[in-house]
Amino acid sequence: MSEDYVKWEFEREKCVLMVIDMQNDFVLDGAIMQIKEAGKQVPKIQKLISKCRELDIPTIYTVHKTDPRYCPLEIAAFPHLKDGGMREGTDGIKVVDDLKPSPNDVVLYKYRFSAFYQTDLEVILRNIRNPSPSADTIIICGTVTNICCESTARDAFFRDYKVVFGTDICSADDKEAHDATLKNMEIFGRPMDCETIIKALENGRG
Repeated sequence: MSEDYVKWEFEREKCVLMVIDMQNDFVLDGAIMQIKEAGKQVPKIQKLISKCRELDIPTIYTVHKTDPRYCPLEIAAFPHLKDGGMREGTDGIKVVDDLKPSPNDVVLYKYRFSAFYQTDLEVILRNIRNPSPSADTIIICGTVTNICCESTARDAFFRDYKVVFGTDICSADDKEAHDATLKNMEIFGRPMDCETIIKALENGRG
């Protein structure tokens, strides 16, 4: 397949930005689930959020929470969360101050890696651009690349949403896992760096 091949294009008027789990327990220094690269990417994500607000592109933040009663297999995978971390009602699940949602943004809480699983995301996506055309493209940034970002991207693909996956605005603590997800996104979406995404949005399509 030619390197110049583009399997689909997207239109600015049908885009939604999703900021995945950029919350204190993942981003802050010393946090229980700190992803160091997530903190480094905050300025680029800030820039993308600012551009989306300027262009009237809706922004949805996801926030991940856990509880041994409801997420036993997640706790088994991350046993240091058994006694605390990412709990409802704590500062750990607040979006980091540098990316604080605006009153017009949507904040979506979830117990599972995919933002689609047992949440209102599909209803939100169908209506968030009213009276404009319905969203058909989801731009994904945030953390963790190979867990919540990839799970959400795959579920979006299964629901016939186009996925623009930020290569330098999604983060993981394992470079090999991060790179593997970017390779997968050649199937499930279009991997693009932040500056390329912004230029496409400014141009109206990409």
